[in-house]
Amino acid sequence: MFQRALALHRQGDIAQSQTIYQEILTIEPEHFDSVHLLGVLYHQTGQFIAALSLISEAIRLKPEYAEAYFSRGNALHALKRYEESLKSYEEAIRLKPDYAEAYSNRGVALRDLKRYEESLKSYEEAIRLKPDYAEAYSNRGNALRDLKRYEESLKSYEEAIRLNPDYAEGYYNRGNALSEFKRYEESLRSYDEALRLKPDYADAHLNKGLLQLLFGDFAEGWAEYEWRFNVESSSIQKRSYAQPSWSGRESLDGRKILIYAEQGLGDTIQFCRYGSVLSALGATVCLEVPDPLVSLMRSLQGSIEVVSSGNRLPEFDYHCPLLSLPGACRTTLETIPNARSYLFADAEKVRHWNERLGNKRKPRIGLAWSGNPAQANDHNRSISLKELLEYLPDHAEYLSLQKEIREGDREVMQAQGKVLHMADDLHDFSDTAALMECMDLVISVDTSVAHLGGALGKPTWVLLSCMSDWHWLLDRDDSPWYPSVKLYRQDKERDWRCVLERVKADITGMMFRKERV
Repeated sequence: MFQRALALHRQGDIAQSQTIYQEILTIEPEHFDSVHLLGVLYHQTGQFIAALSLISEAIRLKPEYAEAYFSRGNALHALKRYEESLKSYEEAIRLKPDYAEAYSNRGVALRDLKRYEESLKSYEEAIRLKPDYAEAYSNRGNALRDLKRYEESLKSYEEAIRLNPDYAEGYYNRGNALSEFKRYEESLRSYDEALRLKPDYADAHLNKGLLQLLFGDFAEGWAEYEWRFNVESSSIQKRSYAQPSWSGRESLDGRKILIYAEQGLGDTIQFCRYGSVLSALGATVCLEVPDPLVSLMRSLQGSIEVVSSGNRLPEFDYHCPLLSLPGACRTTLETIPNARSYLFADAEKVRHWNERLGNKRKPRIGLAWSGNPAQANDHNRSISLKELLEYLPDHAEYLSLQKEIREGDREVMQAQGKVLHMADDLHDFSDTAALMECMDLVISVDTSVAHLGGALGKPTWVLLSCMSDWHWLLDRDDSPWYPSVKLYRQDKERDWRCVLERVKADITGMMFRKERV
């Protein structure tokens, strides 16, 4: 029975092999191989907690079996329990010192723990033990990218593909590396090769779509962007309701549609504008957003009811995730709904801030220099306050628009006294919007503050890393989404100095013009 189950498992007949493993365990509850491989099967089908339970039982039955510790490491990793996963891989290596696969997966766990140098060494040990190990070369390339050793990372991916020309993940990773070099056409071809080998490869579909959106190729890009809901590592989830989802083809005249935030606050601010678009089509709109945005979103024009995430929803006829609306509305570069302002600050709150700030004797500039540390690209997009301050001319008044200040930046702020910090009075985004209305200019890295400045129609300068987000398109110093925004991009040296030099010159020029007037 076991040999039959094993053969079916290897052939990919999951349902039948599972049935036989379970039959075996009914007859012989401590049949080690069936306990272990049923756990592996559960891992393969996404039942990670059940997998961990069975594999742990297998280890109890056979404590010196390295492969079981390897399998447990995989289950723990899938549950994002990275420290425990690492320990399990290391136990597998202790029991089997030449276990190349355990070294490679150990490297993955170390990478998730942001221990990049150790991760690289683990991959290289896997390659030493198994020189034709394509997956380890691909993983090594990921670690090299983390360490910003981009040329070496590309070579590692290409070696993975040479060793296994049918390795879809190798082509996908090479596509990511080529994007780092802005070799976008080659990157697209690499994603296409990954999709030829693995047509349902969600990560490759998504990254291809992100490149197309970066180019402004919205017709193809929005469709590929829908794959974001299928990416295993993503926290983005598409909801399921009894009511149908709206594809853009159904009439909304006299109907009620639920649209809901699915990603970050900046994305929600950028794409909430579609609530007004749907209202103009005759819909009554229910917009569900995180609580810090509720008050601000109520300034949207149209028949729009705003509810806080998690609260009871009204009855509705259709639903649609917020970032699926541009595709459903067939948005092109030429048809972006780009009113100069579509969100508005509360007049009473603006009056409060003006009174608190007092008479303005210098230009007032609002600043946001860092974003969410948990964001994957934060190490590229954020700037230290110390570096920013070196380039800010003295003849202006600077105010922080950030709610959270990192520890090192807080120390600099207290020592310098050049930036006024108002965080204690910024309770939600309507407070931030009102404070922004008191500014002559907003300067921000790629955070929700940048999107809010654009949505309010405030003059906003956005500082972008070399690998900037698709929302800002490619090689432009303006944004078709926000008429009041000006973009400052890093050059190929990936250095903030050149960006900040331009900002300093433009602030100085702006102040000089005001003085002349």
